Amino acid sequence: MIAAKGYAAQSAKDTLAPWGFERREVGPHDVQIEILYCGVCHSDLAQINNEWFPGIFPMVPGHEIVGRVNKVGDHVKGFKVGDLAGVGTLVNSCGKCEHCHDGLEQYCKEGVVATYNNVDKFGDGRPTYGGYSNTIVVSEAFTVHIPENLPLAATAPLLCAGITTYSPLRHWKVGKGHKVAVLGLGGLGHMAVKFAVALGAEVTILSTSAQKEADAKRLGAHHFVATKNESEVEKVKSYFDFIVDTVSADHSFDLYLSLLKLDGAHICVGVPLKGIHLDGAVGAFSLLSGRKSIVGSICGSIAETQEMLDFCAKHNIVADIELIDIKTIHGAYDRMLKGDVKYRFVIDMATL
Repeated sequence: MIAAKGYAAQSAKDTLAPWGFERREVGPHDVQIEILYCGVCHSDLAQINNEWFPGIFPMVPGHEIVGRVNKVGDHVKGFKVGDLAGVGTLVNSCGKCEHCHDGLEQYCKEGVVATYNNVDKFGDGRPTYGGYSNTIVVSEAFTVHIPENLPLAATAPLLCAGITTYSPLRHWKVGKGHKVAVLGLGGLGHMAVKFAVALGAEVTILSTSAQKEADAKRLGAHHFVATKNESEVEKVKSYFDFIVDTVSADHSFDLYLSLLKLDGAHICVGVPLKGIHLDGAVGAFSLLSGRKSIVGSICGSIAETQEMLDFCAKHNIVADIELIDIKTIHGAYDRMLKGDVKYRFVIDMATL
């Protein structure tokens, strides 16, 4: 086994603290990565707090991982020692179901193995531990190459916030001629803006916070609508082809459905704890009358993640980040909950 060190929660809602643990030895198809940076995702805190489901503790969070390969297995073909590499939200799948065969392992019918807070049922049967640590061992099939021209720390959030917004834009073939609204300007939202603009769409930010308009324009958005301003909202009724909904707070969908054109799609990538709800028959008719869709999307496949990274290298796209010391992680969580970050915290693992 490989000795590792990281920050872990020993129980639900516990304070993260230094913890020593073991990684598996590097197998024939594995790569070992020295973790240099790890992004901080809202889901890290949600899982520590058991907001979605009971967690596996001790828990080492983190699934926006970038670093440098320092060991490879005997049969590894795609990586060599010294390569820049990344790991996102999943580290294994069954590899046998129809979705895995179609290169859509993120929708594995047997259930994917998450990078942390999961058990590797297709591998060694041990709990998975994430990127708030100094090293990780992952199959090369679930590892991506980081383009050399991208700043490494700002690339880390692309492994979750990036691919989570890039994947639906690509699936629904968003591009020139489309009018896209991004609901919420945070870690996910700011990436959705950058990608949709780069793909050629007309992009509007929908936000309850009017003070975010200047930043929305700085990020490349063409328009801004303060959703508490009824006159602004009225101007964009039946206007958008797509709404990319990045909001995890509870919210009604009725208003946003009214902003979609005929056959428009409301794409959910956030995770509201109270789920998706409409206002009874009124909400149902707002969905039915325009042949509109409420759809969802999770992270992309490994191949699509690599495609995204290459797209980012071509278009010079990375996340807007604030680099932090791991010892300040709980202060970062507090600020994240208040929306006091532009737009993603990234841990410098040299501070571990």
